[in-house]
Amino acid sequence: MGKEYHIAVLPGDGTGPEVVAEGVKVLDMAAGKNGFSLKYTYYDLGGDKYLETGEILPDDVKEKLSKADAIFLGAIGHPDVQPGILEKGILLNLRFSLDQYINLRPVKLYDGVDTPVKDKGPADIDFVVVRENTEGLYAGAGGCLKQGTEDEVAVQESINTRKGVERCIRYAFECCRKRDRAKKLTLCGKTNVLTFAFDLWERTFYEVGKEYPDIETDYAHVDATCMWMVKNPEWFDVIVTDNMFGDIITDLGAMIQGGMGVAAGGNINPEGVSMFEPIGGSAPKYTGQGIINPIAAIMAGQLMLETLGEDQAAAQVEEAAAKVLREDIKDLGAGKMGYSTSEVGDLIAGYINDKL
Repeated sequence: MGKEYHIAVLPGDGTGPEVVAEGVKVLDMAAGKNGFSLKYTYYDLGGDKYLETGEILPDDVKEKLSKADAIFLGAIGHPDVQPGILEKGILLNLRFSLDQYINLRPVKLYDGVDTPVKDKGPADIDFVVVRENTEGLYAGAGGCLKQGTEDEVAVQESINTRKGVERCIRYAFECCRKRDRAKKLTLCGKTNVLTFAFDLWERTFYEVGKEYPDIETDYAHVDATCMWMVKNPEWFDVIVTDNMFGDIITDLGAMIQGGMGVAAGGNINPEGVSMFEPIGGSAPKYTGQGIINPIAAIMAGQLMLETLGEDQAAAQVEEAAAKVLREDIKDLGAGKMGYSTSEVGDLIAGYINDKL
C-alpha cells in the first residue's frame, strides 16, 4: 500500500455525522483505487459536548488536530447553544490557531443542477473565490463602551497586514495559474470608500501581479461583483478578496451553483494543516432521518484530496459526483432526492469502483 494520510474527523452537530459518513465512504473508495490509505481519528466536538461538559475546544485536542494531515468537518451549530459560541470557539479558533489563512471556495454549476440565474449553464458558472481567512473584520479587534445605555458605542476594526494580504493574493495568482482556464484574477474590494484597507490590497495586488505576466488582472467593487456574479458569472475565473467580502460573495456563489447542497470549501494553510467542510449548516430538524443531501460533504472530501496532492483520486470523486447529479438526483432538497443519504454515497462510491 502507498502513502497513508492521517485525517482528523469532526462530525459535529445535527446532520453533520450523517454527511461525514458518506464523505468517508467515498474517500475510502477513491483511496483504495489509487494506492493510498486514509487513517481517521474522530473527535467529539460540537453542541452536545459543550452542553454536557462546558468544553468547546480543549487545548489537548487542538494540539492533536495540529498534527493531522487534514481535518474533515461535518457541521457546527446547535439549536440549544447561543449562535456564535461554537462558531467562534471551534471554527474561528481553528482557522486562527492553525493559520488557515486561505478560504477556498469553488463555485461550479454541474449538469443536472438548477441555477436561479436565467439562461446560464455549467459553461458560464465555473470560478473560484480565494478569501483571506484570518484578518479583516473577523480578527476580533474592537470593543464596546457604555454597553446597554443610550450612549453605547460599538467599534469593530478591520485588520489588514501586508504579510496577510500578500500571501493571500499570491495564493490566488498561483490558483489561477494552476486552473489554467481563463487565467484572469479579479480583486474584489471597495477602494472608493475603504480607502486605507483596500489601498493596501490594491497596491499589493498589482505589485505581485508583475510576477505573473501570464495572468490578466482585473478589479471590481464588491457591489459590482455581486451584480456581475448574477448577470455575467462567465466573466470570472478566480476572485480574491478580504474576509468579510469573501464571506458574503461566497454565499451568493453557492446559490448560483445550485444551493448549499453542492457547495464545499476549504480552510487552507498551504504549509500546514487544512480543514474541509460542506458549506450548509447542521440542519438539526433533519437529524437521524437519512434524507439530507451529502453531496457538499463529498465534494469537501474531493477538495481535501486535491489539496493533499491526490489529483487523480480527487478528479474521480468529482466525476462520480457529477454523474450522480446529472443522471440520478433530480432535486437536491432534503427528502426530495429520490434516494436516502447513504444511498447517494453508495451511488458515488459505486461509480468510482466501476470506473477502474
